[in-house]
Amino acid sequence: MHMLVLGAGVVGVTTAWFLRQQGYDVTVVDRQSIAGTETSYANGGQISVSHAEPWANPSAPFKILKWLARSDAPLLFRPRMDPAQWRWAVAFLRECTSARAAHNIRQMVRLGTYSRECLQGLRKDTGIEYDHLERGILHFYTNPGEFESALKPARTMRELGCDRQVIDAARAVELEPALAPARHRIVGATYTSEDESGDARQFTRALAIKAQEAGVQFLYDTEIVGFENTRDRVLGVNVIREGRYHTLRADRYVLSLGSFSAVLARKLGLFLNIYPAKGYSITVPVKNEDAAFRVSLTDDEYKLVFSRLGNRIRVAGTAELSGYSRELNLTRCRMIVRRTAELMPEAGHWEQAEFWAGLRPATPSNVPYIGKSHFGNLYLNTGHGTLGWTHSCGSAAALADIVAGRKPDVDFAFTGL
Repeated sequence: MHMLVLGAGVVGVTTAWFLRQQGYDVTVVDRQSIAGTETSYANGGQISVSHAEPWANPSAPFKILKWLARSDAPLLFRPRMDPAQWRWAVAFLRECTSARAAHNIRQMVRLGTYSRECLQGLRKDTGIEYDHLERGILHFYTNPGEFESALKPARTMRELGCDRQVIDAARAVELEPALAPARHRIVGATYTSEDESGDARQFTRALAIKAQEAGVQFLYDTEIVGFENTRDRVLGVNVIREGRYHTLRADRYVLSLGSFSAVLARKLGLFLNIYPAKGYSITVPVKNEDAAFRVSLTDDEYKLVFSRLGNRIRVAGTAELSGYSRELNLTRCRMIVRRTAELMPEAGHWEQAEFWAGLRPATPSNVPYIGKSHFGNLYLNTGHGTLGWTHSCGSAAALADIVAGRKPDVDFAFTGL
């Protein structure tokens, strides 16, 4: 059976890998010239089961209103004459109840734990390297209100098997001495020892090479423009390759195009409530090895994550709901530099920061679409928001099971099941 995977980001490439491991003939299509070039290119680098509290929670509406006038706000909603944006925003508000937030945390912890196990198994089997560290993730708080609001979600995560322990500032600095310059500002922290970090781009490209060696075909520089379909089946995917129109045909198809999944799905009359949440990152060289962190960090007040990638530091975060533009907002970039330099002034060459912006495919609930569509031969693996790297291997392994007619080994609200 021939599978056509649309998208060569971390989710598309892991999907291709796990499908190939099940014995399927697999082709991956992407408009870029190499895998991992868009949202997977310079993300936060965390494998973070502990980052499972959704944006949509009871405190979110008030925060968003407070942040509307701030161009450097952690979560920035820029209203547009865009019906898709407003549909997403209304659905987001519906997800902000305590009951919905608790439900969504359960979904993301289960998927995240399973996905981390799948990644660890893949790493053991393949020997793949991607500057990964297994030193856990430490969430630190410099705002007492933010720390207090984190305690209930952390308790929920522990009940679900994610061992997110509440610790004090002294223990936080003991675990990560690079936080010592900010010790007087830290009011509390949580620590999840089993979480990891690593370079998603390196991983994606290395796995794409291994997938090719295993028989997966990659069609790069190929723009997907539409479909041939009946009411209930996809007959082919229309593409432009080397300046010519072609129709690619397969037995089954997987949609893994990140934020652009929703745009393409509409050509089939399929509605996916995914909207791009533009995130930013900086990458800087390590300045002082003794002052640079090795435990991956999360600054929940500013919605920033910190990962050590070899001799580089990656800091990423914030979200801007403003359409599909990837234009850099330098105010937001400089905010990341300023905040990080305040916390760990000697860790990196902050004046050499490389800026990047990418479009995260966000659903209102933060829960992705994984499973069947109402088209008999079209599957979905998209909408992972900020957790595409965290959830990629588990999503791919589960989808491969679904394609094969087996029940996945994780309790999750899969589509079409």
